[in-house]
Amino acid sequence: MRLKTIGLIACLTSLLFACSGEQKDTPPPLPPPDVSVFETKAQEVPLFQDFVGQTAGLKDIAIRARLEGFLEGIHFQEGSEVKKGALLYTLESQPFEEKVATRMSQVAEVKTNLAKTKGDLDRIRPLAAINAVSQSDLDAAVAAYEANLSSLDAANATLRSAQIELSYTKIYSPIDGIIGRTKAKVGDFVGKDPNPVILNTVSQVDTILVNFFITETQYLTLAKHIAEQKGKQQDPLEDSLELILINGEVYNHKGRPDFIDREVDSTTGAMLVQASFPNPEKLLRPGQFAIVKTKVMDVNNAILIPQRCVMELQGLFNVFVVDESNKVETREIKVGPKVGSMWLISEGLQPGEKVVFEGLQKVKDGITVNPTIADVKSTKQDKT
Repeated sequence: MRLKTIGLIACLTSLLFACSGEQKDTPPPLPPPDVSVFETKAQEVPLFQDFVGQTAGLKDIAIRARLEGFLEGIHFQEGSEVKKGALLYTLESQPFEEKVATRMSQVAEVKTNLAKTKGDLDRIRPLAAINAVSQSDLDAAVAAYEANLSSLDAANATLRSAQIELSYTKIYSPIDGIIGRTKAKVGDFVGKDPNPVILNTVSQVDTILVNFFITETQYLTLAKHIAEQKGKQQDPLEDSLELILINGEVYNHKGRPDFIDREVDSTTGAMLVQASFPNPEKLLRPGQFAIVKTKVMDVNNAILIPQRCVMELQGLFNVFVVDESNKVETREIKVGPKVGSMWLISEGLQPGEKVVFEGLQKVKDGITVNPTIADVKSTKQDKT
């Protein structure tokens, strides 16, 4: 019995030694993880700035009634093109026609008196020459004649005034353009002061204006860029602006700034800028919102990397850099503005370095990886 026990203990001891020998065998090492990397390079990068603007016609002329009265006729189709001098509205004209008739009768009366005094003067003057009448009679005849001349001038002036008022009962288009929706209907009383009704607006849209605001800092950057470009091209402002419409499309025609306001608004810290764009197809209309894009500077020897390469934590930006021995190093960087889907790097990277592009979750500081160069097509700024 004792021998059996000793034999069992020996078997168990041999089994334990065998198990412990198997645990000491180490597994084969894992292969380096495959990652995609982006290789940096130095290039010239134009930086653009976007501004939200609103369009206006080259001329937006408000149509008002210059007289008080009832609107009698509307002689255009709303939203259509109108020519300069086209009849738009008519007001009731009877009171003004009566005033013209009254003034005409006054002119006729003065002319009759003038003819009488002229006849009297013509008779008295030769008699005064032979002392058949007194000098005082001649002076009275001359005074009466000259008074009637002045009365005729005054009567003609009041007649012209009445005729001008009568002409105001017909309202014509001051320019070629597109007319909007009428804000008064036939039968409305219009032209009452102090707030006369704006009947309509005619806009000249063969050229469209875009108004937008820039900050003082943006103004200084733009002014510096324009000054630098003046030595390189004759007119750096010509075709210097692009317009991006509300649907994301880039407008076919480029524009130029017309003026920058003379001062910075102290309440907002912004300056008004007005730009003009050709509009031969009449695609743009007043009141639209659009984005004005302009170049603010060219950065030489700039480094761009895809935004997905960058890790941000509490305001600090880092990337994984793969060195020549394929080891990963965490690198802190400083970033500049975003350029489309890329990010401009101001500090922390040099041309020719490899930055992990895909597989960030597979890597950590110090490990060895198997890098492949990623095919990143767009390293330019997205114009849209």
